[in-house]
Amino acid sequence: MKEMNYLDHIYEERQFIGAEVTEMFDPDLLRAFVMVAECKGFSRAAERMNSTQSTVSHQIKRLESQANRTFLHRTTRSISLTEDGEIFMDYARKFLRLADDAKQHFGAPKLVGHIRLGASDDFATYSLPEILGRFRRIHPDVRLTVEVGLSGNLHQKLEDGELDLVLGKRRIDDPEGELVSREKLTWVASPDYAYDAKNPVALAVYPKPCLYRSTAIEVLESADRAWSIVYTCPSLSGIRAAAIAGIAITPLAEKFITPDLTVMPPQDGLPRLPDIEFVLYRNPSSETPASRELGNLLLKAKPLGITPWH
Repeated sequence: MKEMNYLDHIYEERQFIGAEVTEMFDPDLLRAFVMVAECKGFSRAAERMNSTQSTVSHQIKRLESQANRTFLHRTTRSISLTEDGEIFMDYARKFLRLADDAKQHFGAPKLVGHIRLGASDDFATYSLPEILGRFRRIHPDVRLTVEVGLSGNLHQKLEDGELDLVLGKRRIDDPEGELVSREKLTWVASPDYAYDAKNPVALAVYPKPCLYRSTAIEVLESADRAWSIVYTCPSLSGIRAAAIAGIAITPLAEKFITPDLTVMPPQDGLPRLPDIEFVLYRNPSSETPASRELGNLLLKAKPLGITPWH
Protein backbone atom coordinates (compact mmCIF):
# COMPACT_ATOMS: atom_id res chain seq x y z
CA MET A 1 0.00 0.00 0.00
CA LYS A 2 1.40 3.36 -0.97
CA GLU A 3 2.33 5.53 2.00
CA MET A 4 0.49 8.87 2.04
CA ASN A 5 2.90 11.78 1.88
CA TYR A 6 2.35 15.16 3.52
CA LEU A 7 0.94 16.86 0.40
CA ASP A 8 -1.51 14.01 -0.18
CA HIS A 9 -2.67 14.32 3.44
CA ILE A 10 -3.23 18.07 3.12
CA TYR A 11 -5.16 17.61 -0.13
CA GLU A 12 -7.42 14.94 1.41
CA GLU A 13 -8.02 17.11 4.50
CA ARG A 14 -9.03 20.08 2.35
CA GLN A 15 -11.39 17.89 0.36
CA PHE A 16 -13.01 16.71 3.60
CA ILE A 17 -13.38 20.25 4.99
CA GLY A 18 -14.75 21.49 1.68
CA ALA A 19 -17.33 18.69 1.66
CA GLU A 20 -18.39 19.56 5.21
CA VAL A 21 -18.74 23.28 4.39
CA THR A 22 -20.63 22.53 1.18
CA GLU A 23 -23.04 20.21 3.01
CA MET A 24 -23.51 22.72 5.85
CA PHE A 25 -24.57 25.33 3.30
CA ASP A 26 -27.13 23.03 1.74
CA PRO A 27 -29.97 25.46 0.88
CA ASP A 28 -32.57 23.04 2.28
CA LEU A 29 -30.87 23.08 5.69
CA LEU A 30 -30.49 26.85 5.65
CA ARG A 31 -34.13 27.39 4.71
CA ALA A 32 -35.24 25.08 7.51
CA PHE A 33 -33.09 26.98 10.00
CA VAL A 34 -34.36 30.40 8.91
CA MET A 35 -37.97 29.23 8.90
CA VAL A 36 -37.74 27.72 12.41
CA ALA A 37 -36.13 30.92 13.69
CA GLU A 38 -38.75 33.17 12.10
CA CYS A 39 -41.67 30.98 13.17
CA LYS A 40 -40.12 30.40 16.62
CA GLY A 41 -41.14 26.78 16.49
CA PHE A 42 -40.75 23.51 14.57
CA SER A 43 -44.41 22.69 13.99
CA ARG A 44 -45.29 26.06 12.44
CA ALA A 45 -42.09 26.00 10.36
CA ALA A 46 -42.93 22.52 9.10
CA GLU A 47 -46.42 23.70 8.15
CA ARG A 48 -45.03 26.68 6.25
CA MET A 49 -42.56 24.41 4.42
CA ASN A 50 -45.12 21.68 3.66
CA SER A 51 -42.93 19.28 5.61
CA THR A 52 -43.10 17.34 8.88
CA GLN A 53 -41.88 18.42 12.29
CA SER A 54 -39.52 15.44 12.54
CA THR A 55 -37.96 16.25 9.14
CA VAL A 56 -37.37 19.88 10.07
CA SER A 57 -35.95 18.87 13.46
CA HIS A 58 -33.56 16.43 11.75
CA GLN A 59 -32.42 19.16 9.33
CA ILE A 60 -31.58 21.49 12.21
CA LYS A 61 -29.67 18.73 14.00
CA ARG A 62 -27.65 18.03 10.84
CA LEU A 63 -26.86 21.70 10.43
CA GLU A 64 -25.73 22.12 14.04
CA SER A 65 -23.70 18.90 13.88
CA GLN A 66 -21.90 19.97 10.71
CA ALA A 67 -21.16 23.42 12.12
CA ASN A 68 -20.24 21.99 15.55
CA ARG A 69 -22.32 24.80 17.04
CA THR A 70 -25.68 25.16 18.76
CA PHE A 71 -27.86 27.63 16.90
CA LEU A 72 -31.17 27.25 18.76
CA HIS A 73 -31.87 27.33 22.48
CA ARG A 74 -34.84 25.04 23.09
CA THR A 75 -37.16 24.92 26.06
CA THR A 76 -40.51 23.20 26.50
CA ARG A 77 -42.28 26.49 25.77
CA SER A 78 -40.10 28.44 23.37
CA ILE A 79 -37.24 28.51 20.90
CA SER A 80 -34.69 31.31 20.68
CA LEU A 81 -31.44 31.95 18.84
CA THR A 82 -28.13 31.43 20.61
CA GLU A 83 -25.32 33.91 20.06
CA ASP A 84 -23.92 31.63 17.34
CA GLY A 85 -27.42 31.31 15.91
CA GLU A 86 -27.82 35.07 15.56
CA ILE A 87 -24.51 35.30 13.71
CA PHE A 88 -25.33 32.33 11.49
CA MET A 89 -28.81 33.70 10.74
CA ASP A 90 -27.24 36.66 8.98
CA TYR A 91 -25.04 34.39 6.86
CA ALA A 92 -27.92 32.03 6.08
CA ARG A 93 -30.20 34.81 4.89
CA LYS A 94 -27.48 36.35 2.72
CA PHE A 95 -26.58 32.97 1.22
CA LEU A 96 -30.20 32.14 0.40
CA ARG A 97 -30.85 35.62 -0.97
CA LEU A 98 -27.82 35.46 -3.28
CA ALA A 99 -28.72 31.95 -4.44
CA ASP A 100 -32.31 32.99 -5.17
CA ASP A 101 -31.15 36.18 -6.89
CA ALA A 102 -28.83 34.21 -9.18
CA LYS A 103 -31.55 31.71 -9.99
CA GLN A 104 -34.05 34.47 -10.73
CA HIS A 105 -31.59 36.58 -12.73
CA PHE A 106 -30.50 33.81 -15.08
CA GLY A 107 -33.79 31.92 -15.15
CA ALA A 108 -36.27 34.78 -15.46
CA PRO A 109 -37.15 36.52 -18.73
CA LYS A 110 -35.79 40.02 -19.32
CA LEU A 111 -38.29 42.54 -17.98
CA VAL A 112 -38.58 46.21 -18.85
CA GLY A 113 -41.03 48.98 -18.08
CA HIS A 114 -42.09 51.25 -15.25
CA ILE A 115 -43.79 50.16 -12.01
CA ARG A 116 -45.56 52.60 -9.67
CA LEU A 117 -45.74 51.11 -6.21
CA GLY A 118 -47.54 52.49 -3.18
CA ALA A 119 -46.68 51.29 0.32
CA SER A 120 -47.97 52.10 3.77
CA ASP A 121 -45.36 53.68 6.02
CA ASP A 122 -44.86 50.67 8.30
CA PHE A 123 -43.99 48.46 5.31
CA ALA A 124 -41.64 51.06 3.87
CA THR A 125 -39.81 51.58 7.17
CA TYR A 126 -38.47 48.05 7.44
CA SER A 127 -38.25 45.22 4.92
CA LEU A 128 -39.52 46.90 1.74
CA PRO A 129 -36.20 48.55 0.69
CA GLU A 130 -34.45 45.17 0.86
CA ILE A 131 -37.15 43.53 -1.26
CA LEU A 132 -37.06 46.31 -3.84
CA GLY A 133 -33.27 46.17 -3.92
CA ARG A 134 -33.46 42.49 -4.72
CA PHE A 135 -35.97 43.12 -7.50
CA ARG A 136 -33.68 45.75 -9.03
CA ARG A 137 -30.72 43.36 -8.97
CA ILE A 138 -32.76 40.71 -10.78
CA HIS A 139 -34.47 43.12 -13.20
CA PRO A 140 -32.15 46.13 -13.65
CA ASP A 141 -34.03 47.41 -16.72
CA VAL A 142 -37.29 47.99 -14.83
CA ARG A 143 -37.82 51.51 -13.48
CA LEU A 144 -39.40 51.73 -10.02
CA THR A 145 -41.11 54.68 -8.40
CA VAL A 146 -42.42 54.31 -4.87
CA GLU A 147 -44.93 56.44 -2.95
CA VAL A 148 -45.18 56.00 0.81
CA GLY A 149 -48.39 57.05 2.50
CA LEU A 150 -51.58 55.98 4.25
CA SER A 151 -53.32 52.84 2.98
CA GLY A 152 -56.62 54.64 2.35
CA ASN A 153 -55.02 57.34 0.21
CA LEU A 154 -52.88 54.85 -1.69
CA HIS A 155 -55.86 52.61 -2.42
CA GLN A 156 -57.71 55.59 -3.87
CA LYS A 157 -54.74 56.38 -6.12
CA LEU A 158 -54.73 52.78 -7.28
CA GLU A 159 -58.39 53.06 -8.25
CA ASP A 160 -57.65 56.35 -10.03
CA GLY A 161 -54.96 54.64 -12.13
CA GLU A 162 -52.06 56.51 -10.54
CA LEU A 163 -50.46 53.37 -9.03
CA ASP A 164 -49.93 49.80 -10.26
CA LEU A 165 -49.43 48.04 -6.91
CA VAL A 166 -50.18 48.92 -3.30
CA LEU A 167 -49.00 47.28 -0.08
CA GLY A 168 -51.54 48.26 2.51
CA LYS A 169 -53.82 47.12 5.34
CA ARG A 170 -57.43 46.00 5.60
CA ARG A 171 -59.95 44.78 8.15
CA ILE A 172 -60.20 41.00 8.38
CA ASP A 173 -63.71 40.98 6.89
CA ASP A 174 -62.64 42.99 3.81
CA PRO A 175 -62.42 40.71 0.71
CA GLU A 176 -60.30 43.06 -1.43
CA GLY A 177 -56.62 42.45 -2.02
CA GLU A 178 -54.29 39.44 -1.77
CA LEU A 179 -53.35 38.42 1.75
CA VAL A 180 -49.73 38.92 2.78
CA SER A 181 -50.21 38.14 6.47
CA ARG A 182 -52.61 38.55 9.38
CA GLU A 183 -51.16 40.32 12.39
CA LYS A 184 -52.19 41.03 15.95
CA LEU A 185 -52.83 44.70 16.66
CA THR A 186 -51.67 45.77 20.12
CA TRP A 187 -51.42 48.80 22.39
CA VAL A 188 -47.77 49.79 22.81
CA ALA A 189 -45.96 52.43 24.81
CA SER A 190 -42.66 53.23 26.46
CA PRO A 191 -41.67 50.59 29.06
CA ASP A 192 -41.88 53.25 31.78
CA TYR A 193 -45.12 54.85 30.53
CA ALA A 194 -47.23 56.07 33.44
CA TYR A 195 -50.68 54.82 32.46
CA ASP A 196 -53.63 56.03 34.53
CA ALA A 197 -56.94 54.32 33.74
CA LYS A 198 -58.84 57.22 35.35
CA ASN A 199 -57.75 59.62 32.59
CA PRO A 200 -58.65 59.58 28.88
CA VAL A 201 -56.40 57.30 26.83
CA ALA A 202 -53.73 59.53 25.25
CA LEU A 203 -53.16 58.41 21.65
CA ALA A 204 -50.35 58.92 19.13
CA VAL A 205 -51.78 58.08 15.68
CA TYR A 206 -51.52 58.63 11.95
CA PRO A 207 -53.77 61.24 10.29
CA LYS A 208 -57.03 60.16 8.64
CA PRO A 209 -57.63 57.87 6.83
CA CYS A 210 -55.68 55.30 8.85
CA LEU A 211 -56.85 51.81 9.82
CA TYR A 212 -54.78 51.80 13.03
CA ARG A 213 -56.38 55.10 14.06
CA SER A 214 -59.99 54.27 13.21
CA THR A 215 -59.76 50.79 14.76
CA ALA A 216 -58.32 52.12 18.02
CA ILE A 217 -61.02 54.78 18.35
CA GLU A 218 -63.84 52.33 17.54
CA VAL A 219 -62.59 49.85 20.14
CA LEU A 220 -62.23 52.51 22.84
CA GLU A 221 -65.69 53.94 22.16
CA SER A 222 -67.26 50.45 22.17
CA ALA A 223 -65.70 49.92 25.59
CA ASP A 224 -66.98 53.33 26.73
CA ARG A 225 -63.43 54.54 27.32
CA ALA A 226 -62.58 58.20 26.98
CA TRP A 227 -59.73 59.00 24.60
CA SER A 228 -57.75 61.97 23.34
CA ILE A 229 -55.45 62.29 20.33
CA VAL A 230 -52.40 64.12 21.66
CA TYR A 231 -49.95 63.40 18.83
CA THR A 232 -50.54 63.05 15.09
CA CYS A 233 -47.80 62.20 12.61
CA PRO A 234 -47.79 60.75 9.06
CA SER A 235 -44.71 58.60 9.70
CA LEU A 236 -44.14 55.51 11.83
CA SER A 237 -40.83 56.90 13.09
CA GLY A 238 -42.62 59.98 14.44
CA ILE A 239 -45.34 57.96 16.16
CA ARG A 240 -42.76 55.62 17.64
CA ALA A 241 -40.79 58.60 18.91
CA ALA A 242 -43.90 59.94 20.68
CA ALA A 243 -44.57 56.58 22.30
CA ILE A 244 -40.93 56.09 23.32
CA ALA A 245 -40.90 59.56 24.89
CA GLY A 246 -43.86 58.61 27.06
CA ILE A 247 -46.22 61.11 25.45
CA ALA A 248 -48.89 58.62 24.43
CA ILE A 249 -49.99 55.07 23.69
CA THR A 250 -50.21 53.91 20.08
CA PRO A 251 -51.87 50.96 18.31
CA LEU A 252 -49.30 48.95 16.35
CA ALA A 253 -49.06 45.55 14.69
CA GLU A 254 -46.83 43.17 16.64
CA LYS A 255 -44.61 42.70 13.60
CA PHE A 256 -43.43 46.30 13.86
CA ILE A 257 -42.75 46.50 17.60
CA THR A 258 -39.12 47.37 18.37
CA PRO A 259 -37.24 46.68 21.65
CA ASP A 260 -37.71 50.26 22.87
CA LEU A 261 -41.50 49.75 23.00
CA THR A 262 -43.56 47.39 25.11
CA VAL A 263 -47.02 45.86 24.76
CA MET A 264 -49.44 47.25 27.35
CA PRO A 265 -50.33 44.39 29.75
CA PRO A 266 -53.95 43.14 29.98
CA GLN A 267 -54.21 44.23 33.60
CA ASP A 268 -54.11 47.85 32.47
CA GLY A 269 -57.67 47.35 31.33
CA LEU A 270 -57.36 48.58 27.75
CA PRO A 271 -59.87 46.92 25.40
CA ARG A 272 -58.50 44.23 23.11
CA LEU A 273 -57.70 45.30 19.56
CA PRO A 274 -58.73 43.09 16.62
CA ASP A 275 -56.33 41.48 14.18
CA ILE A 276 -55.63 43.27 10.92
CA GLU A 277 -54.45 42.00 7.56
CA PHE A 278 -51.61 43.23 5.40
CA VAL A 279 -52.47 42.87 1.73
CA LEU A 280 -51.31 43.51 -1.81
CA TYR A 281 -53.62 45.39 -4.17
CA ARG A 282 -53.09 45.26 -7.93
CA ASN A 283 -54.37 47.52 -10.68
CA PRO A 284 -55.58 45.07 -13.37
CA SER A 285 -55.86 47.78 -16.02
CA SER A 286 -52.15 48.63 -15.81
CA GLU A 287 -50.71 45.18 -15.10
CA THR A 288 -47.56 44.25 -17.02
CA PRO A 289 -45.21 41.26 -16.77
CA ALA A 290 -42.91 43.45 -14.64
CA SER A 291 -45.62 44.56 -12.18
CA ARG A 292 -46.94 41.00 -11.99
CA GLU A 293 -43.45 39.74 -11.13
CA LEU A 294 -42.90 42.38 -8.44
CA GLY A 295 -46.32 41.66 -6.95
CA ASN A 296 -45.55 37.95 -6.76
CA LEU A 297 -42.18 38.68 -5.13
CA LEU A 298 -43.85 40.86 -2.50
CA LEU A 299 -46.35 38.11 -1.72
CA LYS A 300 -43.59 35.53 -1.28
CA ALA A 301 -41.35 37.77 0.83
CA LYS A 302 -43.01 36.90 4.13
CA PRO A 303 -42.93 38.08 6.80
CA LEU A 304 -42.85 41.76 5.99
CA GLY A 305 -41.66 43.77 8.94
CA ILE A 306 -39.15 42.87 11.61
CA THR A 307 -38.51 39.73 13.61
CA PRO A 308 -36.81 40.79 16.84
CA TRP A 309 -35.08 38.28 19.11
CA HIS A 310 -34.71 39.09 22.79
